[in-house]
Formats: sequence, C-alpha cells, structure tokens
Amino acid sequence: QVQPVESGGGLVQAGDSLKLACAAAGGHFLSYFMGWFRQATGKEREFVAAISYGGGRTYYSNSVKGRFTISRDNAKNVVYLQMNSLEPEDTAVYYCAADTNTAGTYYYRDTEYDYWGQGTQVTVSS
Repeated sequence: QVQPVESGGGLVQAGDSLKLACAAAGGHFLSYFMGWFRQATGKEREFVAAISYGGGRTYYSNSVKGRFTISRDNAKNVVYLQMNSLEPEDTAVYYCAADTNTAGTYYYRDTEYDYWGQGTQVTVSS
C-alpha cells in the first residue's frame, strides 16, 4: 500500500513558477504509474500530467503542455510537478495519485488511480 503526500502549494502571481512534490511512502514506488490531477472550486477533477515507472514517458493535458513538467526520483520515491507561467485558471487543489494496477493504460482517467493524496492548494492571482 502506498500513501502519496503532496507539498509545495501556495499563493503566487500570474507568470510565477511553483514546484509541487509528492512523496509516496510505502509500496513499490518504482512499479507505479504516477499522475497529477487538479480540481477547481465548482468543477470536476481533471487530469494534469502523468509519468511512467522509469520516467521515460510523460503525458500532459493540453491546458498545461509546454508550461508544466512532471518528473520523478525513484531513489527518493518522489514525483514532482514543475509549474511555470502560471495563470489564474491554474488555481485548484492539486492531487497526486498512484496507479498500482493498470500500468497507466488510461493515465488520463482518475478512476485508473487507486491511491490518492490529500491535495495541496495552488492559488494564482492576476
């Protein structure tokens, strides 16, 4: 069993950068497909980015492609989300999730992930 714990959220201005971290304690981190999702107030949770076991494959939503970068350090059991050129529309609670079963086939579906963190708030002011 793995327990993701997010950190790094905060209040920033439009155009600023922020780096989120997700520490995944327990389980076999190296064998997990990892993803980041976000949920804005009044909206459904949406896919942001995902990364394969070894980090060789990364995936992004169209809304963050070119601005966000997902990476992982398997030696430290940590996944990162580097967010650049932040926009007010990026304001949301960001969640880290682990897919321990399906090998990331449908990495963009939140139902594919079976372990979730509590989330970290990111607020971008204009």
